Order: sequence, then C-alpha cells, then structure tokens
Amino acid sequence: MAVLEGPVLVHGPKAREFETAFAVFTKAPFAVSVASCTAGLHLAYFNKKIGAGDEVILPAQTHTATAHAVELCGAKPVFVDAEKQTGNIDISRVESAITPRTRAIAVVHYLGMPVDMERVNSIAKKYGLYVVEDCALAMGTHFKGIHAGLWGDCGAFSFYPVKHMTTAEGGMLITRHKQIAERITLEKAFGVDRQAGERKVPGVYDVVALGFNYRMNEMEAALGVEQLKRMNGFLKKRKENHQALAQGLQHISEIEMFKSSHGEFQSSYYCLSILLKKSLAAKRIEIIEYLKAKGIGTSIYYPQAVPHFTYYKNKYGYKGNSFPVAALISNTSIALPVGPHLDIEDMNYIVDELKNCIKGEK
Repeated sequence: MAVLEGPVLVHGPKAREFETAFAVFTKAPFAVSVASCTAGLHLAYFNKKIGAGDEVILPAQTHTATAHAVELCGAKPVFVDAEKQTGNIDISRVESAITPRTRAIAVVHYLGMPVDMERVNSIAKKYGLYVVEDCALAMGTHFKGIHAGLWGDCGAFSFYPVKHMTTAEGGMLITRHKQIAERITLEKAFGVDRQAGERKVPGVYDVVALGFNYRMNEMEAALGVEQLKRMNGFLKKRKENHQALAQGLQHISEIEMFKSSHGEFQSSYYCLSILLKKSLAAKRIEIIEYLKAKGIGTSIYYPQAVPHFTYYKNKYGYKGNSFPVAALISNTSIALPVGPHLDIEDMNYIVDELKNCIKGEK
C-alpha cells in the first residue's frame, strides 16, 4: 500500500531494496531485478552477444523457457539428456555436444537439486565457454556452500506464484561480475543511460545501447522484499516436509525417487517427484486423478522433454526416441507437494493415499 500511495511505480527504491536484500541472502556481489526468469536468461545471452550461428548446450529435461531464451537470441539450443538419479543434465555427455559454434553451457538445477558445478566449470574453462545457471527452482540451493547462480557467469531466478517465493511475476539475475550486472541493468531498461529518478530534467536522457522493457515494477519488488524476510522459514518447512514424505515413501517398491540432498549438494526441496515403475507408469493419469479426488495437488515436471515439443521437434527434427532419460522422467513422474503451507500430517496423508491408490491399481 505504501508503494500504491507513493509517487513511483517503476524505476523506484523498492526494486533497489529488493536487489540489495536478495544479494545479501544469496551472498551475491551483484543482483539485478528483472521482469521474469525468462527475461533474465534472455538478457544473459543478449549481454554476451550470443546470436545467429552460435550454439548453447542445455538440458533436455527443463521448462521450455530455458530453451526459448536461446532461441530468442537467434542461437541454436543443443540438448543433452538427463541423468536419472537427479534429473539434472548428464555432465558426462556435455563435452561430446560441443562444436566450434558452441558459445555457452546452460544448466538447470532440476527441482532445486544442485548440478555439480565444478565439473561444468571445468569443461567450460577448457573450451572458453560462458556458463548460465537457470535457478528458477533453486532458491536456497547450495553446492559446496555456495548459492546456486554464483558458480557460473550468472544465474536467473523466478518469482512466479508457485515458486519458493513470489512477486506475482518477476525474476532476479545474480552474478559475480560487475560488468555483467552494469550492462544488464542498462539493457533491461531500453538501453537508457539514466533512470527516471536520475534525470536532472524530467524526460531528458540518452539511449546508449539496445535494450528491452524487462524491468520489475515497485509493487512486485515490495512483495519480494517481504517474501524474502520469510524465506528461511519457508525453506526449513520445505525440508522438513520433504524428508517426512521421502521417509514415508521409501519402502513403496513400485516407485523410485530422485536423489535428494547429500554431502555438499543442498537441495531447495521444491517438491518431491516420484518415478512410477513399469507396472504403474501406464496408469499415471488415473493415479493423478485419484490423488486429486482426495484433495492432493500434483504436477508433472515436465510434460515432455523440450526437444520433443512440437516447436522444437518440427524445427530441428528430433525423434521421439531421442533423449530417453528425459523422456522417461517426463512420462513416468508425478510431483508431490512439500510447500510451507503444509505440515507433517499432510505428508502422512499423501503417503497413505498413494499407498491406497497403488494397492487399488495393482
């Protein structure tokens, strides 16, 4: 309400306050608020002048936005299959996908499980490649004590309503590099050299670069500031729920679970996704409908491997049998909720109803 009652809705102090708070939370040297995670990813490539004739390596198992950001720059996404244990990009396959046209590697911390960024960075350094981290589901994700988004050249976060925290719409880009942060701050706002509050004479400015309208407004930033104050509690509750749910599901022989946090890999516990084994995979929709009837919300991350979506399949000619691990995850997984609005009793209820459902389907 303070924002709505004030004189500034864009280019204001709340966005800068949110950026500062986010930088403190993630221990990032620089944070730049943006209109969405997709906008952040697009800016990451645009800033590097990646375009026609260039290639970017990225996982086949992700949200389509990861690939769209590459396409929007005119570059070609080169997909790599997933590893079954985590759903993350199969790093052992990355090097074989590199060509003389490769400019960057994009990684996605799938469902908040960190990628082994030391291995990724080792490959990137060997070939002189830019590294972009898609951290849409990685708020609170750490690898070796470093927050996701700070291992690569930059990382983009999402604040869409179903994420760890929300600004309704919006995103944030973090980086260790001052030059990247300054340039993206310019490019997210038309390439204008002075924001509204910095103009000595209203309406007088210069345009020094090509840019977009990818700014976060003050209302979104105000939500972000308050949500961020609650993040530690959100993450603690998600971890408790995830562990309780995993413990309850561990002896169900008809399902598999992804590897969660261990050692130096600290997940953000976005959800708990199960993989249905062959005997149940064909009945996935029935299981989802059963759980829905019992008041249990589910989702699928993601409905198809990105190269199997019509747009990418038609443009690049991918076959249905390509990327078999990503396809397996897409075709057999069900994501179960662990959000902070739930408690341990809810986790027990999910376990009991899933067991009842499986017993009925056998």
